[in-house]
Amino acid sequence: MSLLLLAAASMIVPAGARFTCTPVAVWDGDGPIWCAEGPRIRLAGIAAREIDGSCRKGHPCPGESGRAARDHLVQLLGGARGTRRTGHVVVRGPVLTCRSNGAARGTRTGAFCRSATTGDLSCAMVRSGYALAWARYDGKLVCRSDQGHS
Repeated sequence: MSLLLLAAASMIVPAGARFTCTPVAVWDGDGPIWCAEGPRIRLAGIAAREIDGSCRKGHPCPGESGRAARDHLVQLLGGARGTRRTGHVVVRGPVLTCRSNGAARGTRTGAFCRSATTGDLSCAMVRSGYALAWARYDGKLVCRSDQGHS
């Protein structure tokens, strides 16, 4: 079974697998990012505030609001193209190349993703101040201005 079929069938891409994501919708600053190919990505190695502005107990809590973090991620993904009834912001951005970090609560895949225009999305969110690095989910998050996540 191809990785694309596996991802669409299970929605969770196995840890370590590389895959592509064409982003179509975003919920908040660390995901999920809904991919046309099936997976829903939770950006690995970071934490952003919830969309209502709260921070869950035990999570890093950045200063920026949840809506501001979401809006920044939406801009990194090419900008808003509308809103779904559910509140998800519709996007149409560049295809992302991702490496799965495994399951991330529910049917989400934790992943590090890069775009040709932005580089590593987790690092871009941390550098901008809209998210904080979260060692619990990848203590190896290293962001460099020239390379992004390594």
